[in-house]
Amino acid sequence: MAHYKHLSEEERYSISAEYKRSTSLREIARQLHRSVSSISREIKRNTGGRGYRPKQANTLSIERRHIQSQYFSAFGIAFVEHLLSEKWSPEQIHGALTARGWLDVPSHEWIYQHVYADKQVGGQLHTHLRAQKPYKKRTGTNERRGSITCRTSIHERPSEIDTREGLGDFEGDTVVGANHKGALLTLVDRKSLFTLLKILPSKHTMQVMQACVDLLKPVQALSVTFDNGKEFAAHMRLREAGIETFFADPYCSIQRARNENTNGLIRQFLPKGSSFIGVSDDFVAQVQDMLNHRPRKTLNWLSPIQVLSGKFNVALRG
Repeated sequence: MAHYKHLSEEERYSISAEYKRSTSLREIARQLHRSVSSISREIKRNTGGRGYRPKQANTLSIERRHIQSQYFSAFGIAFVEHLLSEKWSPEQIHGALTARGWLDVPSHEWIYQHVYADKQVGGQLHTHLRAQKPYKKRTGTNERRGSITCRTSIHERPSEIDTREGLGDFEGDTVVGANHKGALLTLVDRKSLFTLLKILPSKHTMQVMQACVDLLKPVQALSVTFDNGKEFAAHMRLREAGIETFFADPYCSIQRARNENTNGLIRQFLPKGSSFIGVSDDFVAQVQDMLNHRPRKTLNWLSPIQVLSGKFNVALRG
């Protein structure tokens, strides 16, 4: 995320002038190189009985920042820094604490500013922020297609799996280490986002399928939807264990969006290009535990563990 910058008094005068001319918020945002949401929030927060006045708006903004710096105690700062070290994003921290009833929770913009201020004095908080990777178009041949026998298409999957009505329906994939040495099996429950991980020496199909059985049987999994990687060719091993298997369309990652998103989160701990040689089971268990206790926006800021426990009803997003 780019470093957030507060609106200046000069920008507020520009907003006022254009707003009085009935210029659209989108056009004002374009002129100031700001997001539409920033302009909309600015006007809503700082409009008084006599309308939006730039000098008053600037004063109110300064007062709010001063108040926030006073009420946010040393304990609060320390706790936010602890959550950052647990790989929570600023948005997750703000959303989860607000959902849990905390008062005066700092905005995610404030947390980002705190992180970047810490970086300027040599701090390490910024190292916990999630790295954003650019979109890369998939290239190569279709050698992965048609290599799996007895596969059942995702289009034949029961509707209750599609709508995530119950627990136990997983999505599965592998994350590969540097130089294609070592692999991490990732399994994600579609409803709760509960994640299971297993480090493997290779993507050999029998190793992968045995690991799937070992991980999924104890949690009473009902089904798994895979991509078309050859490592899942021995999927009948899962069926023999009473777990149904389905396969997404080739190169259609959106059909397994929860698994793909989780793999992106895992890259925060095991960056792309990093070696899996020497990665211990204890480290993978720690990553799994952190992911399962982290609040998720799509779960209305509950954690996978909370949803899995059945103590909370959650309206799923997306």
